[in-house]
Amino acid sequence: MSVNIYSDEATEERAESARLSSFVGGIAVGDVVKSTLGPKGMNKILQSSASGDVNVTNDGATILKSIHIDNAAAKILVNISKVQDDEIGDGTTSVCVLAAELLREAEKLIMTKVHPQTIVDGYRIGSTAALEALKLAAIDHGSDPTRFRDDLFNIARTTLSSKVLSQDKDYFANLAVDAVLRLQGSTDLEHIQIIKKVGGKLTDSYLDEGFILDKQIGTNCPKRIENAKILIANTSMDTDKIKIFGARVKVDGTGKLAELERAEKEKMKAKVEAIASHGITCFVNRQLIYNYPESLLSEKGIMCIEHADFEGVERLSLVTGGEIASTFDRPDLVKLGHCDLIEEIMIGEDKLIKFSGVAAGQACTVVLRGSTNQMVDEAERSLHDALSVLSQTVKETRIVLGGGCSEMLMSNAAEEAARKVSGKKAIAVEAFARALRQIPVILADNAGFDSSDLTARLRAAHYEGRSDSGLDMDLGTIASMKTLGITESYKLKRQVVLSASEAAEMIVRVDTILRSAPRKREGV
Repeated sequence: MSVNIYSDEATEERAESARLSSFVGGIAVGDVVKSTLGPKGMNKILQSSASGDVNVTNDGATILKSIHIDNAAAKILVNISKVQDDEIGDGTTSVCVLAAELLREAEKLIMTKVHPQTIVDGYRIGSTAALEALKLAAIDHGSDPTRFRDDLFNIARTTLSSKVLSQDKDYFANLAVDAVLRLQGSTDLEHIQIIKKVGGKLTDSYLDEGFILDKQIGTNCPKRIENAKILIANTSMDTDKIKIFGARVKVDGTGKLAELERAEKEKMKAKVEAIASHGITCFVNRQLIYNYPESLLSEKGIMCIEHADFEGVERLSLVTGGEIASTFDRPDLVKLGHCDLIEEIMIGEDKLIKFSGVAAGQACTVVLRGSTNQMVDEAERSLHDALSVLSQTVKETRIVLGGGCSEMLMSNAAEEAARKVSGKKAIAVEAFARALRQIPVILADNAGFDSSDLTARLRAAHYEGRSDSGLDMDLGTIASMKTLGITESYKLKRQVVLSASEAAEMIVRVDTILRSAPRKREGV
């Protein structure tokens, strides 16, 4: 006899029903982003129902973050895509597609009465064999700066070839490599600022050595300062407000009001004197600077920059070596920022402020141009992916070949491992190999080529010993990935296989889905 132990609105799905729900959700998420994979992947338009904003993108993580999903297993795939984006910066579509293919294979096995635990064990054997093969195929040129720079350039080209920047991938690959090499081994991308300015074309974008702040210099202030000493502050610089919230002042006449205003002005004058006593030539404030303090500072020959929002102030503090101050009584305790030159520059029709020769020599700014807001936003996402992958590759210098070559190599290794496994586990290991082989199939499908023919020829090439063979998506043939320079980060590829197999194993082991009742509001 079945007894319901849950409240009215709580639901439970068991056994086949729960598994089917999980598989359907996971596979559906993979199918959503599948068509965006590879150099010939298609774009998706994301339109917000609330604001009506439109995004055009083929970035897996951006697409999955933007869609509301109710299926539990689908949310796991969205989560691994987000983790991949945070950890590496690219491979967000690959990890989702591979996890979905593993679930598709697992579903077929469960239909033939293979136990989920057997599938999980088989997947683990296949995953271990695949990662071992990937490790053996990895190449390391970290000790040779010239060859390593070529590797970074090829990785950036491969990453950008599936993005909106694919037409100008050589130009942007060089730009990304130059920016990352300036970091001198650091993975802190805060030193690389990206400024977006609509207008011109994509190749009008450039890398500027130094820091550019998208603000304007105050009225009557010097427009150019050499060997600048910078005080970065977060303080109120307004004279026409009583600083106690909600306070009211009653006066007998206008004379008393004038006295109040005069007292406020004197207070502000004293504050400006305290700021000037630091011996600075530039004052950057996160908040507004009103006309009176601005005129006092400009009289002293100090450049004023107001409303440099929180991110701007934080980044400026990081690159100039200064600290953000809120009080000015002890100049000896305040650490000032330094740079060789501050000047006003023009980008398109906008005026911006450029800080050259900053204390953090690795700081730089990428100025992105483009015809529309959507184009510039997508260019920023694409460049961010390339910068993230390159910064990770500088730490983990090994590289592997792309174009479906690594997947075929891992698939063959998993099939080889399956021959040494007895029982039903061998079927699961073979299923893992088939799932890996789906990546080159999808790459070929998205490019409009005959995927069955190309994948069969690629598999044959690997069995013949041509282990650098992959798919040339421009000509629709099998070619040497080493010759074409199609390379990817070893860390990225390894993370894709690890995350996808772990997510698939977790979902395969699900046998019940419990949905709690929504919390009732009291007193309604």
